[in-house]
Amino acid sequence: MTEKKNDYSAQQITVLEGLEPVRKRPGMYIGGTGLEGLHHLVWELIDNGIDEALAGYANEVSVTLMSDGGVKVTDNGRGIPTDIHPKTGKSTVETVLTVLHAGGKFGGGGYKVAGGLHGVGSSVVNALSKKLIIKVFRDGNVYEQTYEKGIPIEDLKIIDKSNKTGTEILFYPDDSIFETVDFNYQTILDRLRHAAYLTKYVRTNLINQLNNKKYSFYFEGGIKSYVKHLNVGKEVIDEDIFYVDKTVKDTQVEISMQYTDAYNETIKSFANNVLNPDGGTHLTGFKSALTRVINDYARKNGLLKEKEENLSGEDTREGLTAILLVKLPDPQFEGQTKNKLGNPEVRGYVEQVLNEYLNYYLEEHPNVAKKIVGKALLAARARKAARAARDNILRKGILDGASMPGKLADCSSKDPKNSELYLVEGDSAGGSAKTGRDSKTQAILPLKGKVLNVERARLDKMLANNELLSLIKALGVGIEDSFDIKLLRYERIIIMTDADVDGSHISTLLMTFFFRYMPAVIENGHLFLAKPPLFELVRSGKKESVFIYDESQLDQILDEEIEKRKKLNPNLNLSDEKYKQAGFIEQKRYKGLGEMDAEQLFETTMNPEKRVLIQVRIEDVERSDAIFNKLMGTEVELRKNFIQANARFVKDLDI
Repeated sequence: MTEKKNDYSAQQITVLEGLEPVRKRPGMYIGGTGLEGLHHLVWELIDNGIDEALAGYANEVSVTLMSDGGVKVTDNGRGIPTDIHPKTGKSTVETVLTVLHAGGKFGGGGYKVAGGLHGVGSSVVNALSKKLIIKVFRDGNVYEQTYEKGIPIEDLKIIDKSNKTGTEILFYPDDSIFETVDFNYQTILDRLRHAAYLTKYVRTNLINQLNNKKYSFYFEGGIKSYVKHLNVGKEVIDEDIFYVDKTVKDTQVEISMQYTDAYNETIKSFANNVLNPDGGTHLTGFKSALTRVINDYARKNGLLKEKEENLSGEDTREGLTAILLVKLPDPQFEGQTKNKLGNPEVRGYVEQVLNEYLNYYLEEHPNVAKKIVGKALLAARARKAARAARDNILRKGILDGASMPGKLADCSSKDPKNSELYLVEGDSAGGSAKTGRDSKTQAILPLKGKVLNVERARLDKMLANNELLSLIKALGVGIEDSFDIKLLRYERIIIMTDADVDGSHISTLLMTFFFRYMPAVIENGHLFLAKPPLFELVRSGKKESVFIYDESQLDQILDEEIEKRKKLNPNLNLSDEKYKQAGFIEQKRYKGLGEMDAEQLFETTMNPEKRVLIQVRIEDVERSDAIFNKLMGTEVELRKNFIQANARFVKDLDI
């Protein structure tokens, strides 16, 4: 055996200095290099401005989307210190922008509470920007410094005099790192709205230089205003919004909540103004206290009989809209993107505050308390009915993988990565889809009529609906507490409906089902809408056809064909209908999938090489929730207003 040379030495160990680790592994710092990571840069700078507001030094934070692709974030706080830092020998501005874990949030009196990345935020933005220009307003001067890819190209210098104070950072994300550098206006607008709700008496602004739009937000009610906003269009149990703001030791606990007639819950938890999508110890404490207080009140007042079992946490939260905000000196988050709060002591603080003040509230508002308990009792009965229905279904093996729905034409591939399921409107189109499909990878599930609107029905009603039951069964993931995304039998679930009002309604009903009961299917990128053609142009003298997918594309193709014909024959008489002027013998308008034969349906709508698919995504859960409530909820007036506001955008409407 030949002896191998051991050449594993210090030379093989790479040492990344300064901001190199951020550029090398951006996902570790901002979660990824897609749209979410791109916007995370803006969130870090907004958070820094809000931290100044929380500390009592700022009352305005502004974001400007520049016409040249940059983003400018400004606050009117104290301004980053400009003097020489004793440890780095550089200006404090340069230290904050070039040294990881340098900032005013590690003790030393800079901030009592902070939501920013403890000084990592600004330096990470700098590292991932091809160019960054910082201006600091303080001590009567305006200081400026420019960076490229995290490296200063000049020293901090005074460029002007000013009585203003604050910090302004203009940055251009590095397009060699990010998949896209196009910022989403609505996403940033929503973030600034949240920031204003969570920070009373602070104004947030968004300026878009591309269209000269400007929005400003300012809410004196804070999170009470936020709850009111989230419940617009919902039937509330009582107009009064519960609110408490109490400090326990060094942690401020702020809670606002209100019950509605909805079946789903909306609870948002924040630590130091940062949204924690996965909750954490503060949310655990909130849920625990809420369940205990409502059960205790129900028992004490005879609303829950002695032999009845306690209400579950889900029962007590049905229809609840709540905002939970804690502010603490040293938040411990799980992961760099702060999805979950980990401080164990915070659970006890939240429980203590909610226990005490929700008890007071229920005692002082007996009519509201009875409505809350009554709703929870209805939820409990529905839960038991749903459980019985689910158990019955499981007992009969209806959801077992071995027992697929009779009308499902499954694909032969058993590998989910190579499989896709088409949810097809109607038996006729379902028949064409079955005939024309690639049976190896494409499964077809025809859906008869309009499925149940789950926005207005609990789980027990849903499980009694044959179409939705067939869908749940075909997907293989289970439902509610038995749901497991890893069991999904198809990589893509494709909703394929007619290009008319009814088809749009069916698509919306199905998307409502996935959003309310299987959001993980959407979040993991598995849900799509098929886009069948609207028009077919039949060419003269040829068998081939041109399929058109929207109105603007139709006009564009016809205009191009007419121009070609004019160039070839300037004397050509073009007085016919437009499609004939373009050299076509027929223009068909498709309103239903059933109008196409199996071959056409496959080639236009199902062929992976030619089809158009629209991926369904949840970019903002709050906005999505509001849209589904507006379109599918009980408030007719909301839908009427939506239709009136958007009718002008609809062309060629078929009713």
